[in-house]
Amino acid sequence: MEVPKKLVNSVTGCADDALVGLVACNAGLRLLQGHRVVLRADLAAIRGRVALLSGGGSGHEPAHAGYVGKGMLTGVVAGAVFTSPAVGSILAAIRAVTQAGAAGTLLIVKNYTGDRLNFGLALERARAEGADVQMVVVGDDSAFAAPKKAGRRGLCGTVLIHKVAGALAEAGASLNEIVKRVSAATKAMGTLGLSLSPCSVPGSKPTFQLANDEMELGLGIHGEAGVRRMKVLPADEAVETMLAHMTDPSNASHLPLSPGASVVLVVNNLGGLSCLELGIVAGAAVRSLERRGIRIARALVGSFMTALEMAGVSLTLLLVDEELVGLIDAETTAMAWPNLAMAPATSQRQEVLAPKEGPGTAQPEPSTGPGAARVQRVLERVCSTLLNMQDELNQLDREAGDGDCGHTHARAARAIQEWVRAGPPPAAPSQLLSALADLLLEQMGGSSGVLYGLFLTAAARPLLDRDDLPTWADAMDAGIEAMQRYGGAAPGDRTMLDSLCAAAQALHSLRSPGATLLPVLTTAVESAEAAAEATRTMEAGAGRASYISSARLLQPDPGAVAVAAVLRAVLDGLQS
Repeated sequence: MEVPKKLVNSVTGCADDALVGLVACNAGLRLLQGHRVVLRADLAAIRGRVALLSGGGSGHEPAHAGYVGKGMLTGVVAGAVFTSPAVGSILAAIRAVTQAGAAGTLLIVKNYTGDRLNFGLALERARAEGADVQMVVVGDDSAFAAPKKAGRRGLCGTVLIHKVAGALAEAGASLNEIVKRVSAATKAMGTLGLSLSPCSVPGSKPTFQLANDEMELGLGIHGEAGVRRMKVLPADEAVETMLAHMTDPSNASHLPLSPGASVVLVVNNLGGLSCLELGIVAGAAVRSLERRGIRIARALVGSFMTALEMAGVSLTLLLVDEELVGLIDAETTAMAWPNLAMAPATSQRQEVLAPKEGPGTAQPEPSTGPGAARVQRVLERVCSTLLNMQDELNQLDREAGDGDCGHTHARAARAIQEWVRAGPPPAAPSQLLSALADLLLEQMGGSSGVLYGLFLTAAARPLLDRDDLPTWADAMDAGIEAMQRYGGAAPGDRTMLDSLCAAAQALHSLRSPGATLLPVLTTAVESAEAAAEATRTMEAGAGRASYISSARLLQPDPGAVAVAAVLRAVLDGLQS
């Protein structure tokens, strides 16, 4: 197993470098000289108020330094990656806030042995110096069914405790009052993680291994073992599994959740999950809680406490009343706290009504008779061709694009098949092309969908009044001109235009007196196929391929190949 790549300057200096970068980009933060400690720049503003200090090992960014600011933490003490901070640095942070005039200091500590020991020893030494210091240990892990001697691990719920404590401190609450309130909040909170991949400390191999078809439930934020490995589930089922485990009364670390309860929900990216997946999980969590009769007073979605690059998510639930929600809503300048909407989360938001089509929009007339059968035959031949070529087009696209050209064209083919099954296509050529343009623009996706939509929309215009053979040549030219105008490509740029322009040139023969369709179309198809093959040796001048060295582009352009195949399918359909 290889050591994963990391974008760092050095393994030993990465935690320091990260804090230096954070402070450089945030005027409200300052480093404490000689220590891995970040403090509020306006430290004098805490005079007469309780100071809040937290911290732990690095690798959980934006926790904890991202939560330093007015209305949240006064400062944080960071250790090396996944390593508890030094007692001397914790003590230095306590001294700094005490000398700034704080009315006591609260240490907010995640429940890990090293953090408890180091923060606890610093607390005792500070008290020996006369400082008024207390400590709250946060254990919000809902993974374990049986009680553990070490207690519940501290996870992402700690961030909510930072927020509640910060709002209370900013409002002038006493140290004892803050301790009482946040201690109660920690007991009304649960968090559970789910991971698709491990993480790796810089310079080290991954902390554990997961098979490609596995996910792990209940793991910790340092890669500690969870409670169950299972096959990868769809997002809805995975979220339902998580919430069921978190609220199961037979689970010793469960969060009691009854219908009618109000919660703050945190959907936390453990570091390597895409924003796309995170949004899907968030929606699933909202729907699942609603089915349980739970009111989601607030929802936070983002990266709040990570585990380096772990591709996973954690869900946190905090039972709240109006007073607690007010503390969550209170203003803060902490850079990592989200710009939170002060409103409940719900899956029942009313949609904005789609605008009606403007007056004068022609409704397509369905076709009947031999012409209708021929159109359907041609469309079916085109669709079956594209579906059969899906893997081939994807493979061609992997070298220069994102490998989805086949998927995109197959999506278009399936949409056309469904459209034809729903009723006969329009009779008039102009209406047929316009209807296909609308369908592809809505269903195909990607730049290909837009380009085909542009081509068909423009090609439909010359056919509004006439549909003789010369007008079909005009339609081809009009479609290509629109693609060039908006797409920016030209013949020779190694795109679908190469096939289209070659075919269009051959179709100009339709303007000659006595021309017949099938011989001219046969020549056009052969020209398009030759042009598609010729893209193999072209330098890409447009599209994603233009960013790739021509030495790596040893295959024809997938868009040009697809266009040539569509034209061949049209010809075959007309001849059948």
